[in-house]
Amino acid sequence: MESWLPLLDIFMNSPYPETEASLWLQSSFNPSSNPSVSISISTASFLSLLMHSTETDVVGSSSSSPSSLPDKQRFMWLQTLPNAVKARILSFLTYDHAKFNKQDLSKLAREILFNDITADFWVKRAAHQLFDVVSDSNSKWVSSFNLDSEEETFEASFGSLPEWLKNVANTNNPILPWLPISVEDLNTKTPNLISEDDDYLMMEINKGKNETFESIDTDTTTQAKLSHLEIDPIDYETEETALCLKTRILKMESSLKAGEIADDIQKLCFKTKGNNLKVLDLIQPWNVDDEVIPILLSRLLNGKEDNFEWESDILSSILLPKLLTLEKPASRVLVSATIEYCKVHHKAAVYAILFPLILHKNGINNSICDVITKIVKECLHPAHVSAFCQKLLCEKEDGKRHICPPCYQHLVCEELVWTEPLFNLFQNILNHNVHLSQDSVDQLVLKIQESVTVFSKSLKFANFLLCFVTKCGPLLKIHKVVLSEAVGNTSSFLKKSILSKLDSI
Repeated sequence: MESWLPLLDIFMNSPYPETEASLWLQSSFNPSSNPSVSISISTASFLSLLMHSTETDVVGSSSSSPSSLPDKQRFMWLQTLPNAVKARILSFLTYDHAKFNKQDLSKLAREILFNDITADFWVKRAAHQLFDVVSDSNSKWVSSFNLDSEEETFEASFGSLPEWLKNVANTNNPILPWLPISVEDLNTKTPNLISEDDDYLMMEINKGKNETFESIDTDTTTQAKLSHLEIDPIDYETEETALCLKTRILKMESSLKAGEIADDIQKLCFKTKGNNLKVLDLIQPWNVDDEVIPILLSRLLNGKEDNFEWESDILSSILLPKLLTLEKPASRVLVSATIEYCKVHHKAAVYAILFPLILHKNGINNSICDVITKIVKECLHPAHVSAFCQKLLCEKEDGKRHICPPCYQHLVCEELVWTEPLFNLFQNILNHNVHLSQDSVDQLVLKIQESVTVFSKSLKFANFLLCFVTKCGPLLKIHKVVLSEAVGNTSSFLKKSILSKLDSI
């Protein structure tokens, strides 16, 4: 026993008992250097020590007399050790199991699992791991242990119906064997699926659909967020507070008050959830100077949880009105704020900025084209731009597919108005290495056919055609004849270059 004291000390005190015990056992068992020690220190002798039978005194639970003598009960020597030491020894046996006899290890593990009443969770867990490592489905002891029968019994009991369901199912003649509902119950207990209140609510929702926004996204969550259904009207107090904030914005002389106004706007909108866009339309935050916009956006958007509806309402109520009415290049402050927050909230930017801008009722001008181009290049991935173009060109929807304040809804339509800056915008998109889908290319070819007579002398239109043929050549093979005829009706000096590109497709 004394020869094993260093090893037991490792199991009690070492922070890495598995590796240190393995090294100690390997160095101690060296027949060539110390033949006398090799007999007493070996893997077999260590297992023999652990499984050595010993007797302890246990007071019998059935004894009724306090003076009854204690019963003698036999335990393995391992079972008499503290649980922490037992867990470490079992973990070591799992770690170094290849050096021990498998049958002896499995016997030891089963003894701990089923006969050690003092074993705690960690000992049981270590015994399970040891048992799993040394298990062998071809060994005889596995069949004698009858693991398969126990597992089958457990699965059968787990999948069976509880007794009360069985009794009800047997007495009520159920329609389905696993569902205790009889034919009589089904006929007498028909559920009322829609109440009168629900009918009224559905009527109100259907009535309001003509005045609300609908999603162009196939995702149901996004559709719900784009719907902006206004079921409850704004109360008088909220309306008065909104008009007061509008007056404060118009009379604001210093940007120092912008933070306070932003906080008041947020409180009012959160108080009237579901009517954000209508409340913001009353406040008209787009009337602030361009220098104040970064302060408002910072207080209203930064540090908030991702909320598509809130983000889109804020972008469309602060940035969009200023961009929709651009007649000259936008200020540096306005462009910087637009790019900064469209990068962070790119999904809201698509529906609250890009769609309504491109769908301008009078068609986009050069200033709007420049802003859209910067957003596309700096805020969106080319794959997202390709998907956006496909939605814009190919998807025909009955409802509105943009978010815009009611005051500016008259400036946005549902169809693209093709102008020189719009063709220039698509040229910029193609130069940004955006790969358009085949159906997007087909729609662009159709628009080229329709517009060629109007823009036959336009240099911007000719530049777009040259870029279009160069970038989308493989997708234009089926349109080669149609495009050649359309280009033949133009009078730009780029006509020959475009036709040459078409011939090389």
